Amino acid sequence: MNIQNTSLPLPFSNPLARANSICCSSFISLHSSPGSAFFGSLSRCLGSNSCLWPTSWFSVFSLSHLWTVSHFPVTLPRLVSLLWSVSVSQSVSQSVSQSVSQSVSQSVSQSKNTHMHTHRAHSPIMDAGHPTIQARGGGGHEMTPEQIAAAIQASNENEMLSNYLYIICGAVSAAVILWKIFDVTSKWVRTVVCVNDDHQRYFAQPRPKAAFIKENILYAPIFRKRHNREIQLSSAINVGTLPSRFQLLFLVAYFATNVVFCCIDLNFSLTYEEVAGLLRNRTGVLSVVNMIPLFLLAGRNNPLIALLGISFDTYNLIHRWMGRIVILEAVAHTLAHLAKGGWGDAVPYIFTSPFLLWGFIATIAFVFLGIQAWSPIRHAFYEVFKILHIAVAALSLVGLWYHIKLGELDQMRYLYVVMGLWVADRGARLLRLVYNNIGLRQRTRTVLEALPGDTVRVTMTLARPWRARPGQHAYLYFPAMSLWQSHPFSVSWVDDTDDVTSDRLASTHQDRAAMRKMQVAFVIRARTGFTNTLYQKVAKAPGGRMDAMCFVEGPYGVSQPLDSYGTVVLFAGGVGITHQVPYIKELIQGYGQGKVATRKILLVWTIPSPEHLEWIRPWMTSILAMDKRRDILRVSIFVTNPRSTKEIHSPSSTVQMFPGRPNIETLLSREQEQQVGSCCVTVCGPGALADEVRRVVRSKQSRSSMDFIEEAFSW
Repeated sequence: MNIQNTSLPLPFSNPLARANSICCSSFISLHSSPGSAFFGSLSRCLGSNSCLWPTSWFSVFSLSHLWTVSHFPVTLPRLVSLLWSVSVSQSVSQSVSQSVSQSVSQSVSQSKNTHMHTHRAHSPIMDAGHPTIQARGGGGHEMTPEQIAAAIQASNENEMLSNYLYIICGAVSAAVILWKIFDVTSKWVRTVVCVNDDHQRYFAQPRPKAAFIKENILYAPIFRKRHNREIQLSSAINVGTLPSRFQLLFLVAYFATNVVFCCIDLNFSLTYEEVAGLLRNRTGVLSVVNMIPLFLLAGRNNPLIALLGISFDTYNLIHRWMGRIVILEAVAHTLAHLAKGGWGDAVPYIFTSPFLLWGFIATIAFVFLGIQAWSPIRHAFYEVFKILHIAVAALSLVGLWYHIKLGELDQMRYLYVVMGLWVADRGARLLRLVYNNIGLRQRTRTVLEALPGDTVRVTMTLARPWRARPGQHAYLYFPAMSLWQSHPFSVSWVDDTDDVTSDRLASTHQDRAAMRKMQVAFVIRARTGFTNTLYQKVAKAPGGRMDAMCFVEGPYGVSQPLDSYGTVVLFAGGVGITHQVPYIKELIQGYGQGKVATRKILLVWTIPSPEHLEWIRPWMTSILAMDKRRDILRVSIFVTNPRSTKEIHSPSSTVQMFPGRPNIETLLSREQEQQVGSCCVTVCGPGALADEVRRVVRSKQSRSSMDFIEEAFSW
């Protein structure tokens, strides 16, 4: 059979396309039957990339599915179909592979005018979809049938592993979604059952298996206690925090999966150069594949936050470790590329090939991002870090785009997804910014007030109605200080009232909406950089008060519903009170309306000085005046550094003030003895406080039903 006379078209510029056509035509020739005409037509329709796994009879029936997976974003049904095809085909592949290899050999020997030479400097790589045999110095040599078959097999394995990696991510997400559905349903049932029950004894009982999992996996730190308390080598060197035990298990599992995928099915009995070539292709493919979840988890508009109910802080942790995986795979890809041809002429080899040069630029950019994102550098120069991180990430995408384009590699479709995610996130952020701050009849107005304790209260009257749930945060822009910078802060208070200062009457729906005053407030504690500059500017203004141009973007984040718990204990440290105040307001409102199961609320707030009460005084005044507040709310304020004992006084039996720090063990033991229904303990504050609350909650899992929620925002 002469290849030039076959019915398969060969307008291909790369060896894999030709090799696929040879294998497909050879395969069809082995099984001459009325059905062979159908397979020949199928091959012509599917084109150069249709013949994946050509050594398997049953793979022919799934070619259309494989082509879809190769050319479009992967979906779960397509991957299920793909896995079914692979599993069936493996049962007969051994009996057919030898025949296919012989057919390929015959086809190549009969087509002397269609020898397969390597691409020169512009495409010296064998990647998924493009296997070539490279030769330093621009020369080439013929590919043997065995090399063609090995190249196709390696390409298919890389494609399979890429799909398997997405299957794993999809399976994890599906498991979390199922758990989320179960959790939401259980809490809804508990709320319905307990809304008119003042005792809720059934739900106060512990569940031994659930208690064991929460104590030893879900709530457990890696070691004894430390999780969110930052590791500081000095006042200027911050090493960051440790993940929880559950987070560590996930990160180790994902890292190990990538290591296995980089090495599995590599034939280490081959020569050094051949093994380096296989490793080069595998790591290159996986590095690009991992960039999709890497960029997805970095976005503020990450849809998985709302879908899975996982905080941005956790996704940020996973993003950092996925970035390290991408960097390691990119470095391994580059080193294997250089090792395949020898180290002696590595430098001229890179700079004489645009294909290699752009790939090298992308790798260097990745390495720079990894070094720059190291916690001590990131914390010490955060503003510079953000600007450089975005700029260098863009450079890495440019380098990778040229690298893939010059090599004519199939991984371009993954890169398009990465770029699409980045553009979509930036576009959504811009739309939020415009919608929140530019209305039909008004613009967002902002008032800044300097408060004791180096703090600024930001009160914004928004241009449009804005709904923020308790626990959510927003990003603030101050163009006069920095045009592009934005910083996240917890939404402390939301107030929707009529504008009584307006003299005109509302005649239309737009007029009524415009006359509604949507006020949103934030409390910003001065630390370093932007927050300190902001405080100094407001403090120097007349009366410590000034109007400013400020834009808000949001709200973002996950709101944890607490209305199904009979007992709620909220711990706050310092400015962490801004996270807890909206929850208190919502629970008291729900109790007054008979919509929540909550019967007891305890707020424990730790502050250095009584003057810090000014941070939330207007909002706490509103809360203490709410209907039925005295029935369920108790407030305990602990002042760690009072100037005198006269500053410590308790306004009432439900609002008490104490000197020193709270004994969390004693407080939670007392609440557990008087617990109504299931209990939820939440904390927002310094890492040391959060770790201590976590420790005590874990120790009490066997005594009653007690959940733990920690709000943290690592950066």
